[in-house]
Amino acid sequence: MRTDHQVFTLKNGVRILFQPAKSSISHCCLIVNAGSRDENVGEPGLAHFIEHLLFKGTQKRNTNQILNRLEVVGGDLNAYTTKEYTCLQASFLKPHLERAMDLLQDIAFFSTFPEEEMEKEKEVILDEIASYEDQPEEAINDDFEAMLFAGHPLGENILGTPDAVKSFRQKHILQFIKKNYNTHEMVFAISGSYPPAKVLKLAEQYFGFIPENTQKKQRVAPLAIQHQITKVKKPINQAHCMLGSRAYHMHHESKTGLLLLNNLLGGNGMSSRLNLEIREKHGIAYTIESNYSPLSDTGLFAIYFGTDTEKTDKTLKLIEKELKKLREKKLGLIQLAQAKQKFIGQIALGEENRMGVLISMAKSLLDYQKIDSLKEVFFRINKIKAEDLLQISNEIFDARQMSTLLFEPEA
Repeated sequence: MRTDHQVFTLKNGVRILFQPAKSSISHCCLIVNAGSRDENVGEPGLAHFIEHLLFKGTQKRNTNQILNRLEVVGGDLNAYTTKEYTCLQASFLKPHLERAMDLLQDIAFFSTFPEEEMEKEKEVILDEIASYEDQPEEAINDDFEAMLFAGHPLGENILGTPDAVKSFRQKHILQFIKKNYNTHEMVFAISGSYPPAKVLKLAEQYFGFIPENTQKKQRVAPLAIQHQITKVKKPINQAHCMLGSRAYHMHHESKTGLLLLNNLLGGNGMSSRLNLEIREKHGIAYTIESNYSPLSDTGLFAIYFGTDTEKTDKTLKLIEKELKKLREKKLGLIQLAQAKQKFIGQIALGEENRMGVLISMAKSLLDYQKIDSLKEVFFRINKIKAEDLLQISNEIFDARQMSTLLFEPEA
C-alpha cells in the first residue's frame, strides 16, 4: 500500500486523509460517495443542483462571503458532480489551512439553500444545459450514455432536464442529502506541509462534531441492453459519432488490462493507434479518442470522433479494422512492452498534478478502502500478458455488441 499518507477516522465515520507535501501550496477536498445515479426517479440533475447551491449561503455566510473567503487570500474554491461522487475542492497558500477547512465544512454541512437563491441558480443551470446542447461533442457523450443505460439513473444527464430543474424545491435537496450524505462514505483529504498532529486536531475541530449519518444507499446495477445504431439529425456542420459498449466495473480483475488497452487504442497522446491511423495516416478526423470509465457496478468503453459527413463510413471502417487487429492478433513482446512503458510513464507524470492525485487517493479510499502505491499499480500493469489483452479485446471490442450514435448535419 501507499505509505506517503495517513488516514484518521473520526467517531462519526468521516475519514481524514493526509498526504504530507513540501510545498508552500496546499490542497484539500471533500469527496462524498453520492452522485447523479442516486437521484430518485423524476429528479435528474438534483445532485448537481445541490453542488451549485452549496455556494449560495450557510448559517453564518452569504454568497459573497463564501466566494471571497479563499479568494481574498489568493486561494481557489471549486466543486463538481459525477454519476457517483460529489467533490468540493480548494487550493491555497500554506498559512490558510484552517480557513479552507472551516469553509468546506461550512458549505458541506451548514448550507441553508434559500429559496430566492434556488430560483436564481435554476436559471444559471438552464443556461448551462443550453450551452451543452450547443456543443455536439459534449451532447453526444451524454446522449450515448443515455442510450447505453436507458431506463437507469446512470443514463440520466448529470445536469438534468429543464423541467426537472424547474421543479426542484428545498425539500428535495434536504431529502437527497439525508439519504445520500453518509458520513462513513465521506473522505476529507489534505495535501500540504503540516505536522500530522495539527491536521488531526483541526479535523476533529471542524468535522468531529458533525452528526453521524449511516443511511445506506440502494444502488441497482443496470440491466443488459441490446446493441443498437442510432442516427440523429442536428443543426451542425460536421458529423459526430460515438461507438462503444458496457465494460468492466471498477472491482473487475480485468479492469487494469482494459485501461492499458484503451490507452494503446485511443488514450492520451498523439501516438495512439486510432490517432495514427485515422488522423495522421488518412487525415479524416481532427479529434478521435477512446475512453474507459469504470463505475462501482458497471463500466463504459467508448470511441468518439468528429469528421465530415462523407468521411463517416470510412472512419468507422478504419476503427473496426483497428479493433479487429486487437481481437485477432496478440501484441508482440516489443509492442506490449512499449504500451506498458507509455502507460506507466503517463501515470508517473500525473503525480505532478497534486490536486488530481489527492482526489484520486480519496476516491480510492472510498471505493477500495485502501490506497495503492505507484509500485503496486505498476506491478499490476507489468504482469498483464498479451493473452489477457486478446481475451479482453474479444469481450469488449466485439462489433456485434457495440452500439453507435451518430449526429449528422441537417440537409
